[in-house]
Order: sequence, then structure tokens, then C-alpha cells
Amino acid sequence: MHCYIRRSYNLIALSFACLLLWQPVQAGYNPEQDLDELRMSEVTAGRLLLPSSTPGRYRPLPTLHTDVHMRVSGAVASVTIRQRFYNPGDDWVEGIYVFPLPEQAAVHRMRMHVGERVIEGLVKEKQEAKRTYQNAKAAGKRASLVEQERPNIFTTSVANIGPKEEILVEMEYVESVRYIDHRFRLRFPTVVGPRFIPGQPIKENSHPSGSGWAFDSDVVPDASHITPPVLPPGRGKINPLTMTVELDAGMPLHKLISSYQRMQFKQRDDGVYVGKFDEREFADRDFELVWIPELGHAPRAAVFIEQRNNDHYALLLAMPPKTESSQVSAFPRELILVIDTSGSMAGRSIKQAVPAAHYALDQLNTGDRFNVIQFNTHTESLFIHPKAVDPLTLSEAHRYLDRLRATGGTQMLPALQQALAEAPSQTSEDEKTQSKLLRQIVFITDGAVGNEKQLFNFIRAGLGNSRLFTVGIGSAPNSYFMRRAAEFGRGTFTYIGKPEEVHDKMATLFNKIRYPVLMDIRIEWSENESLETWPQQFPDLYLGEPVVVSAKLNHEGGNAILRGMLGTRPWQFELSLRNAVGRGGISTLWARNKIKGLMDQQLGEQSSPQIRKQVVDLGIDFNLVSKYTSLVAVDMTPARPRSESLHSKAMPTNLPHGWSYPHVFGQLPRTASAAPWHTLVGVLLLLLAAGFLIWWWYTRASYSWRAV
Repeated sequence: MHCYIRRSYNLIALSFACLLLWQPVQAGYNPEQDLDELRMSEVTAGRLLLPSSTPGRYRPLPTLHTDVHMRVSGAVASVTIRQRFYNPGDDWVEGIYVFPLPEQAAVHRMRMHVGERVIEGLVKEKQEAKRTYQNAKAAGKRASLVEQERPNIFTTSVANIGPKEEILVEMEYVESVRYIDHRFRLRFPTVVGPRFIPGQPIKENSHPSGSGWAFDSDVVPDASHITPPVLPPGRGKINPLTMTVELDAGMPLHKLISSYQRMQFKQRDDGVYVGKFDEREFADRDFELVWIPELGHAPRAAVFIEQRNNDHYALLLAMPPKTESSQVSAFPRELILVIDTSGSMAGRSIKQAVPAAHYALDQLNTGDRFNVIQFNTHTESLFIHPKAVDPLTLSEAHRYLDRLRATGGTQMLPALQQALAEAPSQTSEDEKTQSKLLRQIVFITDGAVGNEKQLFNFIRAGLGNSRLFTVGIGSAPNSYFMRRAAEFGRGTFTYIGKPEEVHDKMATLFNKIRYPVLMDIRIEWSENESLETWPQQFPDLYLGEPVVVSAKLNHEGGNAILRGMLGTRPWQFELSLRNAVGRGGISTLWARNKIKGLMDQQLGEQSSPQIRKQVVDLGIDFNLVSKYTSLVAVDMTPARPRSESLHSKAMPTNLPHGWSYPHVFGQLPRTASAAPWHTLVGVLLLLLAAGFLIWWWYTRASYSWRAV
């Protein structure tokens, strides 16, 4: 009998161990952090409260307002962002705000406005900039710091915001405008969506190094830096967004539209279009501006140039000619359709993804093979191996798509592994057939993952003869991951931001992949010498995609000759640099492209000291924020009295438009932790232990009664 008691005690001990395991994970992964303590009646849109040290009392959280001004000239956009931090309370506070930018943005300037004073930011090596900021914060000085966490995720920290005080942080970046499918597209992301963080926490017993809700893990060591707290639904929206666009297209326009927000445009006397939001907007979805030239005015080539010191920098754009329909490849294809059904896809996203998948299946022909893979916490495929297209298999696939539901985590790596694995041939005849197939993977997801580097490394190593085409879904996709995954996968990236776009954008994608690809691209210089050209290796290009080159030259003039293979025939295009258009920011774009190329060289390896030094030198020379350099500004006059303490708080973000909070987080963030499993195991073991004890007491009582 005593052995049963010992077993019961052991079970109880094991149950409490499971629950204790759950506690630190819950605390580290709580996306709301202190927000779950708030009184609903005290929260309004744009204003949040934090529990204070005095029970029953609350202090206001600093508020944030973002203002964006875009100036577009030709193919270059110069963007100014103003982030207004206001402290409505009586305490001294530090605000920490994690926000997105375009992955190609070259952030090159920051100013901090304190009342009438303007403090210019300086680029320093990242750790040195951090020390400068921390020292100023400790000394009670107002300071701001802008850091890059990912090429598309940045953090602004503002220290020592006084009671009822506003501090304005202003930053500037430049980027080249994308010209694809005969239209210009300029996107501005406004919110960092919650990321799935795989791996095991590496600091379970200490506070994460960043201000986010996720623990740093062995797979994503900076997870706490890219997971800002998320405002739950029902508490209004925060961070109002205003935007002004000035567009000097340099050509007559057929159409000018704002894809996802209402914007009114007026044309000035100088031909510049000016647009502003015509209703109140918040930072919860991407902004996209699209303009289409009038027929006959679409550019075939463009050259922009800038002189900096004794060097000349050029940005070249050339559009390959359209391939004749007679040159379209007649090879059958093996299409692997992969669909993200994780919690972040719930709501509007899955409603866009499923029709996109249906459209992809409808493009298959007799002689093609296909399979459908869905993934969330688990990966599942419709067929064991790809099957031939026929009415029966297609009907089964369409029914399968209609049953898909979004839930669970975003375990993307197993899905990629399954999609890129070559299906084993059953006979020698199958082997001959499959060797002639064009193997294409269409990957439909919002890209809400934090382990981008791990996924890039796998794609590069395991691609084989496949081509990977990514389709971004939802209001705030991780475009950095989607675009780079497509580049490493020798494919292309398509973004679908609303259901009405599904048909047209999927039609454009499948029209592209029917035509020959421009490969083996290289550039030669005549009457000039390029000191450095980026990219040094060009990706394959599909129909409607231009060749874009950044170059550092030793003098003006000369020609650039682009060469490549368009399908089976050679292609070349010559551009003259003599009539290049002068534009500011071209040298900054060249430096940003070089940094990108250098970072790609160490992808999959340990950090290289040589590459780190080159990136730091480029960042300081060109005043650029990068993985290894940051912008810091310090007001040298101490402001906070030493008797006053400083309260530090991460600024919460809105949930991206159309996302479902319960599907992403639930009561606990199921997409980021094993905590619910630990809880379930603990509860079951406690119940089992209790059962043993009840049975023992009942048996003992019965025995005692019979003895009497």
C-alpha cells in the first residue's frame, strides 16, 4: 500500500514540475506583457494605461503618432518618417518601438527634436552606439537610438521623456522603386506582425535581451527583439498614421492608385501628383502606391547617376523584350502547391490563400503532375507522391482545399523539406517522364516567421532543380522573407493584399512561369570602368521583371552592355550613360546593395570579422544603419533629476488588419510555445495522482470497516 502512496506523491511532484516548466515560458511569451492588467474602462484608442507600483493606480503609457512623407522622382523614393512620442503621465519614461521598413530601405539620417532643439544623429558601430545611448539614459539625458534587427525590422528607443513632454524622432531613407509587369510599385509596411519563434529558449531563467514577448531561442537568438507586444482586440487602435506622397513620375500616367487605403490625389501645376489619406488610418496594414504609364510611355531603360566626392554612382534599369508565344516552353510541369494554414493565416488571409490555390490547380494541363501540401504545427500532403493530372485527382484536390482551416504554429521548415524532396520514381518509365518535368513550387504564406536565416540556408542547399515561387498573403506579410526566399529559390515573389487581387495576380504569376527565363546575366562596360557592381551575381528574371544594377564608376559617360540567355537564345541590351539623369541618393542605394551582398556572403556561416569590418566602414562612410551600425542622438543637457526613476516600456503594436487574435495567440501564444502542452500534461498528472489517493483512501476505509 505504501508503494501506491509513493507513486501518488511522485505523480504530484511530476505534475508540479510540468506546471513550473510552463510558468517561465508563459511569462516570456506573453504578447500583452503588462497589458493584461489593464482596466478596460480606462483604455481608449491611442491611450493605454500601465499598472503602477501603488495598488489600484495606473500610469499612462507614452503615445505614438507616425507621419510619413514620400517624395518620388523617377525610380527613386526619398522617405521621411516622423515618430512622435508623447508622455501624458507624471513619470519619466523610455519608449521602445519596433517597426517595419521596406527591406531595401537605406536608412541614412536621424534627428531628435526636443522642443526647439534639434540633435543630429550619428552613425556608430552598433555596440558603441548602444553604449552611448545607455550612458546618456543613465545620466538623465534625452537620447534616441535607431537599430536594425532585420533588413525590414527596426527599433527606435527614446530615453528620458519627461512628464507631459513630446519628443520627435525623424529619420530618412531612400529606396529604388520597383518596376514590374509594366507598372511601378512602392510599398510602405506599417506594422510588424507576430512571428512564429521555433527552437528552445536559451535564457529560461532570465529576462530576454530585448523588449519583446518571445524568449530568445537557439534557432532565433534575437527573438525578443522582433516580437513587440500586440494590442488585443477590443481595446481600440493605437499609432495613428498620416501620409503625404509627392510623385514626379516623369511621364504621362494611365492610372495612379493607392491599393489598400483611400487616398485623394491632386496634380500641381508642375505636374507633380500629391496624395493624402482622406480618412483616419492606423498602422495596421501595408501601404502600396501603384502607377501605370500611358501606352507608349513605358520605359525600356533608365539610367540615374550621382557624383559623390571623386566617384560616380549609377543605377541602371533595363527591361528585357517580351518573348514571342512561339517560344513558350511545351515541357510539362510538376507543381507542388504549399499552403500555410497556421493561426496567423486565420480570417482574411486564408480566404485569400484558398482561392489562389484553386486558381493554381486550374492552370494544370494533361501531362502535368502535382501535389498539395499544407502546414501549421504539422505538415500534411494530399498525396504520398505527386500524381498525374486528371479529373479525379483535380476534384479530390479542390475538395481538399475547401476543407482547410487555419490554426496552430508556423513550422515552415518541414513543409519546405517535403516540397523540395524529389518524389521517388516507381519505374524506369516514371524516371524518364520526371526528368523532363519543370519542377515548380508555389508557396502561399504570410511569412510570419522569425527563423529566416535557417530557412534561407535550407533553400539554397536543397533547391536542386526546383524553382520556388512565393505568394505573400494578408495585410502585413513578411516581404523580406518572401522576396529573398524567391531569390534563393530562383523564382519570383507575388503579393496579394486583398481578395479582389487573387485572380489578376495569380494569372500574372502563371503567365510569367510559362515563358523562358533570362539567365546567366552579366554586365560589361565600354569607355568606362566599373570599380564595383552590385549585385555581383544576378538572379534569374521572369517575364515583366527588369535588370537592376548599382555601380560605382571611375568617371562619367560610356556604355553598359547587359548580356544573358533568354531561353535558348542569347540576349543583350546596351545603355548609354552619357544622358543619365542626375538623382540624389544613388550612392546611398549602391552602398545598401553592397551591404546586402556582403551579408549574403556570410549567410549560413559564422559572422566573418572581415565582412563585419567592411559593413561597419560602409555604414560610417555612407551614414547607413545596418546589422552592425546604428544611429544615435544625445541631448547633452541632463533633464531627468537623479531623484526620479525611469520607467521603460515597449510600445505595443496593432494586430495586422484582418488577422485573428485568438488564432494567433489564444489564451496563450500557441504559435510560439509548447506551454499549453506542459499545462495539459501537468493537469492530467495531477488528476491521475488524485485518483490514486482517492482509491487508496477508499480501499483503506473499506478494509477498516470490514475489520470492525
